Amino acid sequence: MPGANQRASVVTYDRDGAAVALAEPSVYDWPRIFAGASWFHVTGITPAISRQAAQAALEAVRNAHECGVSVSCDLNFRKKLWNWEPGIKARDLAERTMRRLLEHVDLVIANEEDAEMVLGIKAAGADVEAGKLDARTYAEVARTICAQFGGVSRVAVTLRESVSADHNNWGGMLYDRASDRCYFAPLDADGAYRPYEIRDIVDRVGGGDSFAGGLLYALMDEALCDPQTAIRFAVANSCLKHSILGDFNFVSRAEVEALMGGSGTGRVVR
Repeated sequence: MPGANQRASVVTYDRDGAAVALAEPSVYDWPRIFAGASWFHVTGITPAISRQAAQAALEAVRNAHECGVSVSCDLNFRKKLWNWEPGIKARDLAERTMRRLLEHVDLVIANEEDAEMVLGIKAAGADVEAGKLDARTYAEVARTICAQFGGVSRVAVTLRESVSADHNNWGGMLYDRASDRCYFAPLDADGAYRPYEIRDIVDRVGGGDSFAGGLLYALMDEALCDPQTAIRFAVANSCLKHSILGDFNFVSRAEVEALMGGSGTGRVVR
Protein backbone atom coordinates (compact mmCIF):
# COMPACT_ATOMS: atom_id res chain seq x y z
CA MET A 1 0.00 0.00 0.00
CA PRO A 2 1.54 3.35 -1.04
CA GLY A 3 2.33 5.72 1.81
CA ALA A 4 1.75 9.46 2.04
CA ASN A 5 3.09 12.22 4.24
CA GLN A 6 3.99 10.62 7.61
CA ARG A 7 2.40 7.22 6.79
CA ALA A 8 4.91 4.72 5.43
CA SER A 9 4.33 2.49 2.42
CA VAL A 10 3.69 -1.18 3.30
CA VAL A 11 4.78 -4.08 1.07
CA THR A 12 3.11 -7.51 1.20
CA TYR A 13 4.95 -10.48 -0.31
CA ASP A 14 3.18 -13.48 -1.83
CA ARG A 15 5.94 -15.85 -2.97
CA ASP A 16 4.93 -19.15 -1.31
CA GLY A 17 4.48 -21.88 -3.91
CA ALA A 18 6.07 -19.86 -6.72
CA ALA A 19 8.13 -21.87 -9.21
CA VAL A 20 11.33 -20.01 -8.29
CA ALA A 21 10.75 -20.88 -4.62
CA LEU A 22 10.29 -24.59 -5.28
CA ALA A 23 12.79 -25.33 -8.06
CA GLU A 24 15.95 -27.22 -7.07
CA PRO A 25 19.30 -25.98 -8.47
CA SER A 26 19.63 -29.19 -10.53
CA VAL A 27 16.76 -28.19 -12.85
CA TYR A 28 18.74 -25.29 -14.28
CA ASP A 29 20.98 -25.90 -17.32
CA TRP A 30 23.66 -23.40 -16.35
CA PRO A 31 25.98 -23.80 -19.38
CA ARG A 32 23.05 -23.23 -21.72
CA ILE A 33 21.69 -20.35 -19.66
CA PHE A 34 25.01 -18.47 -19.70
CA ALA A 35 26.04 -19.31 -23.27
CA GLY A 36 26.63 -15.98 -25.01
CA ALA A 37 25.75 -13.97 -21.91
CA SER A 38 27.85 -11.00 -20.78
CA TRP A 39 26.17 -10.03 -17.49
CA PHE A 40 24.16 -11.76 -14.76
CA HIS A 41 22.27 -9.84 -12.08
CA VAL A 42 20.81 -11.27 -8.88
CA THR A 43 19.25 -9.66 -5.83
CA GLY A 44 18.94 -10.54 -2.17
CA ILE A 45 15.22 -11.10 -2.67
CA THR A 46 15.64 -14.39 -4.57
CA PRO A 47 17.68 -16.27 -1.92
CA ALA A 48 15.36 -14.91 0.78
CA ILE A 49 12.34 -16.69 -0.71
CA SER A 50 13.30 -20.27 0.19
CA ARG A 51 16.18 -22.63 0.85
CA GLN A 52 15.92 -23.97 -2.73
CA ALA A 53 16.00 -20.47 -4.17
CA ALA A 54 19.04 -19.61 -2.05
CA GLN A 55 20.88 -22.72 -3.27
CA ALA A 56 19.92 -21.96 -6.88
CA ALA A 57 21.11 -18.36 -6.56
CA LEU A 58 24.46 -19.54 -5.22
CA GLU A 59 24.85 -22.02 -8.07
CA ALA A 60 23.88 -19.30 -10.54
CA VAL A 61 26.59 -16.86 -9.46
CA ARG A 62 29.19 -19.65 -9.27
CA ASN A 63 28.43 -20.82 -12.79
CA ALA A 64 28.20 -17.30 -14.20
CA HIS A 65 31.59 -16.48 -12.73
CA GLU A 66 33.11 -19.67 -14.14
CA CYS A 67 31.68 -18.80 -17.58
CA GLY A 68 33.38 -15.41 -17.52
CA VAL A 69 30.11 -13.53 -17.12
CA SER A 70 30.15 -10.31 -15.08
CA VAL A 71 28.03 -10.71 -11.94
CA SER A 72 26.22 -8.00 -10.02
CA CYS A 73 24.22 -8.37 -6.83
CA ASP A 74 21.79 -5.95 -5.20
CA LEU A 75 21.74 -6.81 -1.48
CA ASN A 76 18.03 -5.92 -1.15
CA PHE A 77 17.49 -6.90 2.48
CA ARG A 78 13.85 -7.90 3.03
CA LYS A 79 13.27 -8.90 6.65
CA LYS A 80 9.79 -10.30 5.93
CA LEU A 81 11.20 -12.92 3.56
CA TRP A 82 14.20 -14.30 5.44
CA ASN A 83 12.26 -16.91 7.42
CA TRP A 84 12.96 -20.25 5.74
CA GLU A 85 15.22 -21.56 8.52
CA PRO A 86 13.36 -21.68 11.86
CA GLY A 87 15.26 -20.49 14.89
CA ILE A 88 17.60 -18.17 12.98
CA LYS A 89 17.04 -14.41 12.94
CA ALA A 90 16.38 -12.83 9.55
CA ARG A 91 19.57 -10.74 9.62
CA ASP A 92 21.74 -13.70 10.59
CA LEU A 93 20.27 -15.92 7.86
CA ALA A 94 20.68 -13.15 5.31
CA GLU A 95 24.31 -12.53 6.24
CA ARG A 96 25.24 -16.21 6.20
CA THR A 97 23.64 -16.70 2.80
CA MET A 98 24.66 -13.48 1.08
CA ARG A 99 28.29 -13.68 2.14
CA ARG A 100 28.57 -16.94 0.18
CA LEU A 101 27.04 -15.31 -2.90
CA LEU A 102 29.29 -12.27 -2.74
CA GLU A 103 32.37 -14.44 -3.12
CA HIS A 104 31.42 -14.67 -6.82
CA VAL A 105 30.28 -11.09 -7.44
CA ASP A 106 31.99 -8.24 -9.33
CA LEU A 107 29.60 -5.36 -8.59
CA VAL A 108 27.71 -4.93 -5.31
CA ILE A 109 24.67 -2.64 -5.19
CA ALA A 110 23.06 -1.55 -1.94
CA ASN A 111 20.91 1.14 -0.41
CA GLU A 112 21.90 3.30 2.53
CA GLU A 113 21.27 0.56 5.10
CA ASP A 114 21.63 -2.77 3.23
CA ALA A 115 25.33 -3.16 4.01
CA GLU A 116 24.59 -2.89 7.72
CA MET A 117 21.55 -5.19 7.64
CA VAL A 118 23.17 -7.88 5.49
CA LEU A 119 26.89 -7.61 6.22
CA GLY A 120 27.12 -5.75 9.51
CA ILE A 121 29.00 -2.91 7.82
CA LYS A 122 27.60 0.44 8.98
CA ALA A 123 28.32 3.95 7.72
CA ALA A 124 29.74 6.03 10.56
CA GLY A 125 27.06 8.15 12.20
CA ALA A 126 24.34 6.94 9.84
CA ASP A 127 20.73 7.37 10.97
CA VAL A 128 18.42 6.59 8.06
CA GLU A 129 15.32 7.28 10.19
CA ALA A 130 16.42 10.89 10.74
CA GLY A 131 16.22 11.75 7.03
CA LYS A 132 19.86 12.90 6.87
CA LEU A 133 22.91 11.12 5.47
CA ASP A 134 26.58 11.99 5.23
CA ALA A 135 27.32 10.69 1.74
CA ARG A 136 31.08 10.70 2.31
CA THR A 137 30.90 7.98 4.98
CA TYR A 138 29.71 5.46 2.40
CA ALA A 139 33.15 5.48 0.77
CA GLU A 140 34.43 3.53 3.77
CA VAL A 141 31.48 1.15 3.55
CA ALA A 142 32.44 0.42 -0.05
CA ARG A 143 36.11 -0.04 0.80
CA THR A 144 35.22 -2.45 3.60
CA ILE A 145 33.05 -4.52 1.26
CA CYS A 146 35.92 -4.72 -1.24
CA ALA A 147 38.35 -5.67 1.52
CA GLN A 148 36.11 -8.52 2.67
CA PHE A 149 35.31 -9.81 -0.83
CA GLY A 150 38.35 -9.92 -3.07
CA GLY A 151 36.44 -10.30 -6.31
CA VAL A 152 34.34 -7.17 -5.88
CA SER A 153 35.69 -4.40 -8.10
CA ARG A 154 32.89 -1.82 -7.73
CA VAL A 155 30.27 -0.89 -5.14
CA ALA A 156 27.24 1.29 -5.83
CA VAL A 157 25.07 2.75 -3.08
CA THR A 158 21.78 4.62 -3.36
CA LEU A 159 21.54 7.51 -0.91
CA ARG A 160 17.95 8.17 0.15
CA GLU A 161 17.06 10.81 2.72
CA SER A 162 13.45 10.20 3.73
CA VAL A 163 11.97 13.47 4.90
CA SER A 164 8.48 11.99 4.57
CA ALA A 165 6.71 9.41 2.38
CA ASP A 166 6.12 12.20 -0.17
CA HIS A 167 9.48 13.94 0.07
CA ASN A 168 12.84 12.20 -0.39
CA ASN A 169 16.26 13.48 -1.31
CA TRP A 170 17.86 11.08 -3.76
CA GLY A 171 21.40 10.45 -4.96
CA GLY A 172 24.01 7.75 -5.31
CA MET A 173 27.66 6.76 -5.16
CA LEU A 174 29.82 4.46 -7.27
CA TYR A 175 33.13 3.28 -5.83
CA ASP A 176 35.84 1.97 -8.14
CA ARG A 177 38.32 -0.32 -6.43
CA ALA A 178 41.10 -0.03 -9.04
CA SER A 179 41.37 3.75 -8.66
CA ASP A 180 40.15 3.85 -5.03
CA ARG A 181 37.83 6.65 -6.06
CA CYS A 182 34.20 7.46 -5.34
CA TYR A 183 31.88 9.09 -7.84
CA PHE A 184 28.73 10.85 -6.61
CA ALA A 185 25.61 12.07 -8.37
CA PRO A 186 23.99 14.43 -8.83
CA LEU A 187 26.50 17.26 -8.55
CA ASP A 188 25.88 21.00 -8.43
CA ALA A 189 27.57 23.62 -10.62
CA ASP A 190 30.60 23.59 -8.32
CA GLY A 191 31.01 19.81 -8.51
CA ALA A 192 29.70 19.17 -4.99
CA TYR A 193 27.22 16.39 -4.23
CA ARG A 194 23.66 17.71 -4.05
CA PRO A 195 20.84 15.14 -4.13
CA TYR A 196 17.68 15.52 -6.15
CA GLU A 197 14.79 16.84 -4.05
CA ILE A 198 11.87 14.58 -4.96
CA ARG A 199 8.61 16.02 -3.67
CA ASP A 200 5.09 14.70 -4.23
CA ILE A 201 6.32 11.13 -4.80
CA VAL A 202 3.90 9.02 -6.82
CA ASP A 203 5.49 5.67 -5.91
CA ARG A 204 8.95 4.96 -4.53
CA VAL A 205 8.69 1.16 -4.90
CA GLY A 206 11.06 0.12 -7.68
CA GLY A 207 13.40 3.06 -7.12
CA GLY A 208 16.29 0.79 -6.23
CA ASP A 209 15.67 -1.56 -9.14
CA SER A 210 15.55 1.34 -11.57
CA PHE A 211 18.87 2.53 -10.14
CA ALA A 212 20.42 -0.91 -10.65
CA GLY A 213 18.94 -1.24 -14.13
CA GLY A 214 20.14 2.20 -15.12
CA LEU A 215 23.62 1.52 -13.77
CA LEU A 216 23.99 -1.79 -15.62
CA TYR A 217 22.66 -0.22 -18.82
CA ALA A 218 25.17 2.60 -18.54
CA LEU A 219 28.13 0.36 -17.72
CA MET A 220 27.42 -1.71 -20.86
CA ASP A 221 27.07 1.33 -23.15
CA GLU A 222 30.25 2.87 -24.60
CA ALA A 223 28.83 6.40 -24.40
CA LEU A 224 27.83 6.08 -20.73
CA CYS A 225 30.26 3.64 -19.17
CA ASP A 226 32.78 5.94 -17.50
CA PRO A 227 32.07 5.89 -13.76
CA GLN A 228 30.89 9.49 -13.36
CA THR A 229 28.49 9.29 -16.29
CA ALA A 230 27.25 5.85 -15.27
CA ILE A 231 26.31 6.94 -11.75
CA ARG A 232 24.68 10.11 -13.07
CA PHE A 233 22.58 8.03 -15.45
CA ALA A 234 21.58 5.53 -12.74
CA VAL A 235 20.54 8.22 -10.26
CA ALA A 236 18.59 10.24 -12.84
CA ASN A 237 16.85 7.11 -14.09
CA SER A 238 15.74 6.14 -10.59
CA CYS A 239 14.78 9.72 -9.72
CA LEU A 240 12.29 9.73 -12.60
CA LYS A 241 10.89 6.35 -11.50
CA HIS A 242 9.48 8.03 -8.38
CA SER A 243 6.95 9.78 -10.65
CA ILE A 244 5.46 6.49 -11.95
CA LEU A 245 2.89 4.29 -10.23
CA GLY A 246 3.93 0.64 -9.97
CA ASP A 247 7.35 -0.97 -9.88
CA PHE A 248 8.15 -0.69 -13.61
CA ASN A 249 10.11 2.29 -14.94
CA PHE A 250 8.62 3.51 -18.23
CA VAL A 251 10.99 6.44 -18.86
CA SER A 252 13.13 6.66 -22.00
CA ARG A 253 16.86 7.20 -22.33
CA ALA A 254 16.15 10.66 -23.74
CA GLU A 255 14.19 11.58 -20.60
CA VAL A 256 17.01 10.36 -18.37
CA GLU A 257 19.65 12.26 -20.33
CA ALA A 258 17.48 15.39 -20.24
CA LEU A 259 17.41 15.25 -16.43
CA MET A 260 21.15 14.62 -16.38
CA GLY A 261 21.52 17.80 -18.42
CA GLY A 262 19.53 19.84 -15.92
CA SER A 263 16.01 19.66 -17.35
CA GLY A 264 13.97 18.89 -14.27
CA THR A 265 11.04 21.31 -14.42
CA GLY A 266 8.52 18.70 -15.59
CA ARG A 267 7.11 20.93 -18.33
CA VAL A 268 4.72 19.28 -20.77
CA VAL A 269 6.44 17.97 -23.92
CA ARG A 270 4.21 18.62 -26.94
